[in-house]
Amino acid sequence: MARRERVMRMSVELPLWRALTAYRVLTMLYAVGLSASAYDDYDRPGVAIGYFAVLFVWTLATVPRVQNATACTKRFLAVDLAVALTGILLTPLVVTQQHIDRGGPTLPSIWTAGSVLAFAIKGGWRWAAFASTPVAAANLIERGHPARDTVHNVILVWVASIAIGYVVEVARASERTLARALEIEAATRERERLARDIHDGVLQVLAMVQRRGVVIGGEAAELGRMAGEQEVALRTLVSGGLVPVSRVSEDEAEGAVVRLVEEPEAAGEGDGPVDLRGLLAPYAAARVSLAEPGAPVLLTPAAARELAAAVGAALDNVRRHAGEEARAWILVEDEPDEVIVTVRDDGPGIPEGRLAQAEGEGRLGVAQSIRGRLRDLGGSAELISTPGQGTEVELTVPKEQDVQRGRAGRR
Repeated sequence: MARRERVMRMSVELPLWRALTAYRVLTMLYAVGLSASAYDDYDRPGVAIGYFAVLFVWTLATVPRVQNATACTKRFLAVDLAVALTGILLTPLVVTQQHIDRGGPTLPSIWTAGSVLAFAIKGGWRWAAFASTPVAAANLIERGHPARDTVHNVILVWVASIAIGYVVEVARASERTLARALEIEAATRERERLARDIHDGVLQVLAMVQRRGVVIGGEAAELGRMAGEQEVALRTLVSGGLVPVSRVSEDEAEGAVVRLVEEPEAAGEGDGPVDLRGLLAPYAAARVSLAEPGAPVLLTPAAARELAAAVGAALDNVRRHAGEEARAWILVEDEPDEVIVTVRDDGPGIPEGRLAQAEGEGRLGVAQSIRGRLRDLGGSAELISTPGQGTEVELTVPKEQDVQRGRAGRR
């Protein structure tokens, strides 16, 4: 079965574009209403009506253009800014001098800020500064002199647009960083899963070939030496590994993209819970005792499989470090909210500091095959070892809600 790829897209810009769309429509209606209330101040009302007709049609027709950065092209931004500047420069030709002297609004009024904000969201603070400059110059020309209220409004638009542009740039950088972090986490989990599988199979075989080769001698000793070298190289690879470069969408305004690969379930696994006892039964042997409840121990397929694999890894450690003659006991406890599996042996125990040393050498039996599996399941693995008195590994896995509902339905 092919692997499934899940795409996560993150963007804080899309809400800004939606807000800008609403702002442009509302401020256009506000400008039209404002002109109606100030109709007596117009010397050339026909010019004003013609301009507002163009503004009305332009605003509504370009609503799709301010939905995202892809549609908001440079050509659109240039024409949109020209519409705003034209309205500002037409104001002295339309209104009376008294209207200008008392600081009356320009024809487009606050609609002009929407044009500047589009530059800010599209290109950041530099684009915002570029668009604010001609707007400031047009307002000064319209007033005829740098009046206090005009300068105040110009500076307000300038600072606000530059600040929004800067926030957009920071948001884009944060999205890329977050996408990178999520992809590194996904890659790390995949590398740990591969490390567990390799440890349970290939590394164990290579270690056995190395030991047997030394015992047999001759050509087998050389084969054992080569197996030992490959074991070290493979441990180094799985403990380090490479992390793929994070992928970002071609259009940054659409947000950063993270692709997480989901592994399909193994063949034959259904959606319902499975009995953990059936997966642990093969581990019972002459020197391995299994104690389990009389009723089924239900877990999700993935949790049961990983928990059984962790038990197998613990038994591999018993055989490898405690010797073939060591005895082991597996105890399964089915609690209301969790399942606890304890693996205990009567071996010599683990010297203090040995686990940290082994992990540093790339030996990931406990770190990945046991603790890593339980951590991915939301559980825990506690290891207690006393030199001369054996080792005990306690594996705890929380139950899924659907498993608990399934158990209740059977009762």
